[in-house]
Amino acid sequence: MQTGLLHLHNILRWVLLILLLVSLIRAFAGWQMKKNFSPGDGKLWLFTMISAHITLLVGLYLVLMGRYGILNTQLPAGTNLMKDKFYRFFWIEHPVAMILSIVFITLGRGMVKKAVPAQTKYRKAFWFFLIALLLILAAVPWPFRDVVGRPWAPGM
Repeated sequence: MQTGLLHLHNILRWVLLILLLVSLIRAFAGWQMKKNFSPGDGKLWLFTMISAHITLLVGLYLVLMGRYGILNTQLPAGTNLMKDKFYRFFWIEHPVAMILSIVFITLGRGMVKKAVPAQTKYRKAFWFFLIALLLILAAVPWPFRDVVGRPWAPGM
């Protein structure tokens, strides 16, 4: 089950990144081209937020109960959490950055409900989505990262 959830989390990463990039591009285009707000953008932002929250739920389960989860693992004797790159990344850096990015995605999606001009919705959503994307890109365990790297796709 742990491996399946880890693979699901990995696949959801790509779904979220694609939806977030499309949302970011649509928000930028709407802002720069002074478009009227479309319900299609609101639905896209909703799907982006839903995929982010599902990814968060799977990730929280993994960080708490997964193979190296906080509740299932004890640090080796004499190991300091902040000095151990692996545990520091997966127990602190990755979860905190991802929770913050999901807060920004939710704020960007929340612009749909605001009674403000369309340009303001697009502009604010663009900046929220951009911050979220940068946080995600910084905190994903990419394969080229030294100790914490994960494969590009499950099973590779």
